[in-house]
Amino acid sequence: MKQSLFTIQSNEQLAEGVYKMVLAGDTSAITAPGQFVNIRLNGFFLRRPISVCDYGENSLTIIYKTVGKGTEAMGRMKAPHKLDILTGLGNGYNTAPSGEYPLLVGGGAGVPPMYALAKKLLAEGKHPIVILGFNRKEEIFYAAEFEALGAEVHIATADGSFGTKGFVTDVIASLPDYTYFYACGPEPMLKALSACTKTSGQLSFEERMGCGFGACMGCSCQTKYGSKRICKDGPVLEKEEILW
Repeated sequence: MKQSLFTIQSNEQLAEGVYKMVLAGDTSAITAPGQFVNIRLNGFFLRRPISVCDYGENSLTIIYKTVGKGTEAMGRMKAPHKLDILTGLGNGYNTAPSGEYPLLVGGGAGVPPMYALAKKLLAEGKHPIVILGFNRKEEIFYAAEFEALGAEVHIATADGSFGTKGFVTDVIASLPDYTYFYACGPEPMLKALSACTKTSGQLSFEERMGCGFGACMGCSCQTKYGSKRICKDGPVLEKEEILW
C-alpha cells in the first residue's frame, strides 16, 4: 500500500451515472489487475474504494458510478484537481491458471477491472473471451475499448435492447469451451456464475469498507477457510472457497 497525491488529467461521463477519471501519479504499488484504490474526499469521513480499470507508469484510470454524495462530488471534479489516494490495495487476479481461452465476465460497475486483466492476458498470448452485462443499452460502456484490444466481446442486456437478451449466464450457455473464468460484479451475478461455470475461477467481491486495508475488519466474510477480509484477503477469491 502506498499513499500518494494524484492529479486529475480528465474526468468524463461515459454513460448515465458512469464516469471515467484519468489521473497522473505514482502507480508503483499497483501490481496486478483486480486491485483497488482508496480515495480521500474533502468533507467525507471515509475514503471511497474504487477498482482500477487501467494503469501504466505514472498513469491511473478509474471508472466509477455515482451512487452517493461522495461519488457525486467526484463527478464534478475537474483537472488539475489533486486527490490523496491509497494504491496497491487488495489482492488482484492471478493469471497463471487462465489457460488459453479464459472467460472474463463483468457486470455493470464490475466491468472496469476486466479491462486491465484483458490487457495482461493478451500480453501473455492468451485469447480472452469477454462478456459484459448491463440492464439496458444506455448503460453500456467500454465495449469498444475491449474490442480495440483484440478481445472477443459479447454483451448481454436484461431488457434485450442490445446484444443477448438476459444475463451474462445466458451468453455463457451459448459459448464453446473456455479454460477458466474471472468475474467482477454484483453478488447475485457472482453466485449464478459460480453455479453455472464448468471450470474453476476467480471472483472479485464488492463490499462496504471502512479502512480499506484490513485494520477495521468491517468487510469480513466467511469462507471454507475461515473469515477473510474483502479489502485485504480479497477482493478476489477463488470459486471453490466461497460459501454462498
